[in-house]
Amino acid sequence: MYKYVIIGGSAAAVGAVESVREIDSSGTIAVVSNESLLAYSRPMIGEYLAGEASSDRMMYRTHEFWNLKNVETFSVKALKVNLDGKSIRLDGKEEIGYDKLLIATGSRPVLPKIDGIDKEGVFSFNTMADARALRSQIQKAKNAAIIGGGLVGVCAAEALVKVGLQVTVIELREHILSLLLDNSASEIVEAAIRKKGVTIITGHSVQQIRGRENDENKVGSVIMENGEAIPCDIVVIAIGVSPCIELVRGTKIETNRGIRIDRFMRTSVPDVYACGDVAEIYDFVSNDNRVLPQWPTAYSAGKIAGYNMAGISMQYAGGTAMSAMKYFDVPVVSIGITNPKDSDEHQILTSRNPGANSYKRIVLKDGKIKGLILVGDIEKAGIYFYLMREGVSVDEFKEQLLSEGFGLISLPERLRKKVLSEA
Repeated sequence: MYKYVIIGGSAAAVGAVESVREIDSSGTIAVVSNESLLAYSRPMIGEYLAGEASSDRMMYRTHEFWNLKNVETFSVKALKVNLDGKSIRLDGKEEIGYDKLLIATGSRPVLPKIDGIDKEGVFSFNTMADARALRSQIQKAKNAAIIGGGLVGVCAAEALVKVGLQVTVIELREHILSLLLDNSASEIVEAAIRKKGVTIITGHSVQQIRGRENDENKVGSVIMENGEAIPCDIVVIAIGVSPCIELVRGTKIETNRGIRIDRFMRTSVPDVYACGDVAEIYDFVSNDNRVLPQWPTAYSAGKIAGYNMAGISMQYAGGTAMSAMKYFDVPVVSIGITNPKDSDEHQILTSRNPGANSYKRIVLKDGKIKGLILVGDIEKAGIYFYLMREGVSVDEFKEQLLSEGFGLISLPERLRKKVLSEA
């Protein structure tokens, strides 16, 4: 019987282990993961694929971390949770017991129903295993088709361009990165990607993956819904992710899209916690719980879960949708509600500097920042986010928000002193 069991070995697990050990130095901890490599930086798999980062450089914590924290690790799949008996059945029929359980099983790629998706040469791009499998094939490839123009698709496109492949990105929506950016911001990023030789096709979908003339089992092309064929040796599926809730399906643990939790990371079952991509966590901007599949949120939520598991009551302040990236030499920050559906209730401020290839968009509601997009010039992202997180009314200095000289000096003195005191 372990005092603490964590299912999942990524960012949330690291945060939880660190917090537990701050409070409880002797309680036994077991981490169960179906990946052999624990706690690596998934955002870096593009750099790994491009040959710019080794697996050692990608480690979020060193291999010694688990030994130093006195954690026993199991590189197997957890098959079933027995909530009444407080035990986990592992692949191989072994069972381990727990007093406190954290479910941090993450998410998996959504695989569309496309004829031919099972052919050799079709890959996902979410884990180290995906990157390694793809890396083993790129030396023999010339053309790649990426289905999906979101964050994962753009990351994969950059990596494949760097290794010399001709890349085509096919996106169903009218613009790439449409969940993060508005049309103007997307256009700037699209222009930079095309400048690197990538073909971007928007407003279309892939209906079939066809084989080669000499080998039907290997990828030869993708066929769009309009009948157009795009020759390729590799297909990367990047249309999104879905929480891995299979382990708790059919149990007393309540789920929606993800596992339902409160702000202490507690599920509907006593002594069972959840966080990371698998859980619906509190969003301070929308003021509700939803899935926020992102690395920093998983780590910070894991910290909160660990404290609560170890007996220190701590409430999560909240996260929100947040992406900071630099692909194809274009820095981009996207935070919060960037494309509000109820546009009548929001005020949109925008500024574009074509000469500097920069763009800013701030979404306001009731005088407070609810979302922002920065492309090119991202220097003031920290100030904007502080105002957003603290719920500061910006009415007093709203007209200066997008000015070139906006900064701490633009804030009222009382607010400026508060920011500096908390820095």
